[in-house]
Amino acid sequence: MRISGINISDDKQLAYGLTAIYGIGLSRATKILNSHKIDPTLKPTALSTEQENLIRETVESFTIEGELRRDISGNIKRLKDISSYRGSRHSKRLPVRGQRTKTNARTLKGAKKTMGSGRRKLEKT
Repeated sequence: MRISGINISDDKQLAYGLTAIYGIGLSRATKILNSHKIDPTLKPTALSTEQENLIRETVESFTIEGELRRDISGNIKRLKDISSYRGSRHSKRLPVRGQRTKTNARTLKGAKKTMGSGRRKLEKT
């Protein structure tokens, strides 16, 4: 099954297979299937062509894939251009939404080597 240029895996259940499309998560996928009264545990090979077309039309009515990526990158660029705090956090590649950075966010800030308790040698007196 192919929707907007993305192949939906035949091995997975429909609800999980639809999440391969950028912009479709598990909750949206189950809502789409429930609205058309299609069992989310079915495999894509078990669908009729009418059911495939219903799913395809519904999914393509949302903002997905390339268009959604362009919207998100445009929003981030706008934040950087107006010199907002969130824009500066994006450009510095730091967490944007108020997360703690003293002990977390090591993948973006870089890991600091700390002296753990296992490295200290205890001297006997």
